[in-house]
Amino acid sequence: MRNYVLLFFTFFSLMSFAQAPKGFTSIKDIADFKKKFAEASKAVNTIKSDFTQEKNLSVLSEKIKSKGVFMFMKQNRTRMEYTSPFKYLLVINGDKVFIKDEQKSNSFSSKSNKIFENINKIMIDCVQGTALENKNFTSVVYENDKQYLLELTPKLKAFKDFFKKINIFIDKKDYSVNKFDMIEASGDNTVITFTNKQFNTNVTDANFVVK
Repeated sequence: MRNYVLLFFTFFSLMSFAQAPKGFTSIKDIADFKKKFAEASKAVNTIKSDFTQEKNLSVLSEKIKSKGVFMFMKQNRTRMEYTSPFKYLLVINGDKVFIKDEQKSNSFSSKSNKIFENINKIMIDCVQGTALENKNFTSVVYENDKQYLLELTPKLKAFKDFFKKINIFIDKKDYSVNKFDMIEASGDNTVITFTNKQFNTNVTDANFVVK
């Protein structure tokens, strides 16, 4: 289950006096960001993009890299299909989860695992523009010329046991997610980067069938 959680992929904003990450400064107008983020998200019904995932483990010198295709469709339907180096499929339709690899398949309810449920909610919140309303996290918003950085710190102990922090990078051009960086309590991290994003394209219900 932990591996399923780490595949994933924002926040009642509290301005912080913490030092800004390198290349970023504290956001100048949080109200304007929240408004534009919500407005842009309302116009998006489906998303299709390529993604790359890098897993950094302290016990390994090389990163574990994989890639695939990501799809999203309102309401609360997500598909991550890993194509390299191994085939792996993760589909979420509402609270139903379907997972399939090259040898077996499995289905369960996201409500049976609070960590999985919260990570799924973060991703959905990002797409739907409600990222700043998640009360399970404290958050800080930074910006540079090209991106916003949403820095989330979990409040729940169960979540803290998995993650120290989740960083979400938002494109300033269209307010879509460029990258997730999930930093574990151990210091290891998983980075998922989205490219070739297409909005309101040919994504259908058939892509999210959970058997």
